[in-house]
Amino acid sequence: MSEPRPLKALVLAGGAGSRLRPITHTSAKQLVPVANKPVLFYGLEAIAASGIREVGIVVGDTAAEIQAAVGDGSGFGLDVTYLRQDAPRGLAHAVKIARDYLGDADFVMYLGDNFIVGGIDPIVRRFRAQSPAAQIMLTRVSDPRAFGVAVLDGDGRVVNLEEKPAAPKSDLALVGVYLFGPQIHDAVADLKPSWRGELEITDAIQWLIDRGLPVESTVISGYWKDTGNVTDMLEVNRLVLETVEPRRDGTVEDSELIGRVVIEDGAVVRRSRIVGPAVIGADSVVEDSYVGPFTSIDARCTIRDSEVEYSIILAGASLSGVGRVECSLIGREAEVTPAPRVPRAHRLILGDHSKVQISS
Repeated sequence: MSEPRPLKALVLAGGAGSRLRPITHTSAKQLVPVANKPVLFYGLEAIAASGIREVGIVVGDTAAEIQAAVGDGSGFGLDVTYLRQDAPRGLAHAVKIARDYLGDADFVMYLGDNFIVGGIDPIVRRFRAQSPAAQIMLTRVSDPRAFGVAVLDGDGRVVNLEEKPAAPKSDLALVGVYLFGPQIHDAVADLKPSWRGELEITDAIQWLIDRGLPVESTVISGYWKDTGNVTDMLEVNRLVLETVEPRRDGTVEDSELIGRVVIEDGAVVRRSRIVGPAVIGADSVVEDSYVGPFTSIDARCTIRDSEVEYSIILAGASLSGVGRVECSLIGREAEVTPAPRVPRAHRLILGDHSKVQISS
């Protein structure tokens, strides 16, 4: 029995994260935490669990932050190499700049801001067994116009792919995990920029199809999210929190904990009510407050005389004396306080592309 061909991973972590501004003005979108762990880490753990060890991470303007968080990859059981991309020029461009690193190895391409329940081990095993030129994951979506869209024939083979079509021919969207054989490099080398000015991976896969090379697909019924906006971040946070086991490593005084609640080391909860699933991060303080379900409070936060539910609070943020806060993403070191009662006016300091809802 012949040895399987080597398999590497290419993780894309260079996007600008425009849909998560203003959070991503100062932080890589792949490092925004879900249940107090960066989204990128879930992907790296899934790659390691599938047996892959060599990983190239494509980075851009946030390279220093990504490298500081991931290091050499040893914490994940991986050997990480960083590949610099001068600007986001399409998924196929990321493959192009990784050509020397990938060599003739098969590889998994994993978008660093994507979240897939159940990992990628089953699809990796199938790819190793069948060795197609490409293997893609698909899921049914209500509005395919925001995704790469695939059309299958009666036997389930991929016959057509299109990137963000105005008039989609199916409801099958490409999930952000792809598996490729070395043939993909010939396809990428032959590409021209699309109408978006990018080298599209859908065009590269179509190149393979047009030349009769095998392209397999798997329609997944499990959970997948592109965490590129706040709504999806909160939904993924909810999903992950539903799996946490209760743990009390910090201090709880005169408080009520209900359901699956994690109190991390150094955290202090006083005279408060925490309804899980929820996580209170290391060295955070919650006093005289209510923390409701599906809330992640990161490290070094302060919640005093406030109520928060179904939200993500990033490291060092504080809420003091505010009423109900829900469905919110609060950035690092942010401060939320009551407005002065008189005069009745709103005082705002907002970053570019902010969105604010005010009850007058």
